[in-house]
Amino acid sequence: MTMIFKAAAVFCLLCPLAIALDNGLALAPPMGWLSWERFRCNVDCVNDPDNCISERLFMKVADLMVSEGFKDAGYEYVNIDDCWLAKERDSNGRLVADPDRFPSGIKALANYIHSKGLKLGIYEDFGSKTCAGYPGSEFYMELDAQTFADWDVDMLKFDGCNSDPKDMPYGYPVMERFLNMTGHPILFLCQWPGYLVGVGIKPNYTAIRASCNQWRNYVDVQDSWASVLKIIDYYGQNDGDFASFAGPGGWNDPDMLVVGDFGLSIYQQKAQMAMWALFASPLMMSFDLRSIDPQAKALLLNKNIIAINQDPLGNQAIRLFEVPGSISVWLKKLSKPGSVAIGVLNKDNEGTPIPYKTSFADLGFKNANGYSMTEAFEGKSMGSYSLTEQFVLYIEPTSIFLFIADPL
Repeated sequence: MTMIFKAAAVFCLLCPLAIALDNGLALAPPMGWLSWERFRCNVDCVNDPDNCISERLFMKVADLMVSEGFKDAGYEYVNIDDCWLAKERDSNGRLVADPDRFPSGIKALANYIHSKGLKLGIYEDFGSKTCAGYPGSEFYMELDAQTFADWDVDMLKFDGCNSDPKDMPYGYPVMERFLNMTGHPILFLCQWPGYLVGVGIKPNYTAIRASCNQWRNYVDVQDSWASVLKIIDYYGQNDGDFASFAGPGGWNDPDMLVVGDFGLSIYQQKAQMAMWALFASPLMMSFDLRSIDPQAKALLLNKNIIAINQDPLGNQAIRLFEVPGSISVWLKKLSKPGSVAIGVLNKDNEGTPIPYKTSFADLGFKNANGYSMTEAFEGKSMGSYSLTEQFVLYIEPTSIFLFIADPL
């Protein structure tokens, strides 16, 4: 551990308990839009002014979040990722937005976002530089926290490039304290556990939940089914029982939704939307709102699926079992006593739906009176079944069947 983080650790041990993470935020999984997957680090506003990372882009996203119904559905954060910064801090050591791409400044952008009834998220890094090489927060965490508060930022994604992961268990709680000390509510998204996993260190999820509102704990999602499936499999393994740490105020984050982008079929987009809902994951879209496919838009706005994600119990689904290369069955407890959401994921890519025959007894259920079933996407009743009565589900290749089971 470096000397600066030894000092920081002692400093944090002396913090009064009232300043521990209890910021009243993220009582349900946060919902919004994040620029990275779709727009990456495009800073060429001369040749590509419509798609570069700029205030113009984020203002347009905010406009469309409202006009296209996403705000009303619960999506509220408009989040800037990497590449918004100038290459150097100002003479006082403060962060500065790129003056050509954000000529009005972040404070003015926050005011615009807020005028739409939305919230602004921003990006920084625990290390000396961000992943794209812009100024990081190393040695500047207190000043940066106050800067974000002065700008009325509502959320901070705190990455971990260009740093030693062994310092993160000491440094991230310090940043959380500095954010809370500003008195301005800022939701804290940590990248801490993902970097530890990357170097073979087991994350301490008790400590992570104490400092973070949501935390990335695995690899970045890419715009492909293989990438989405890799994350789903990792969440199925549930190493360290991280699923049990999800709940109001703190959430495991499997990364962005790529629904509406280029790489997934509509069936695979359905599967990702359903699985992220089962995971009680933050729902952070990352697509071009100016050209959304109607089917993808319908998935993102599906009230039934959002309700599963936002269920107040905050339970994260676990994988009950899996047939390798074929069916996996997932269960999420809901706030209505005895009710659950069940996802049956078909990982097979052969060109025909798989018929899956089962019963509630086969799935480990105990209610002697049986259960009623409701298909989740369309909200259609599937009837009622005794505990041992068998039923058949048909699941399209690389897709999912999602239903609610209520005890009779």
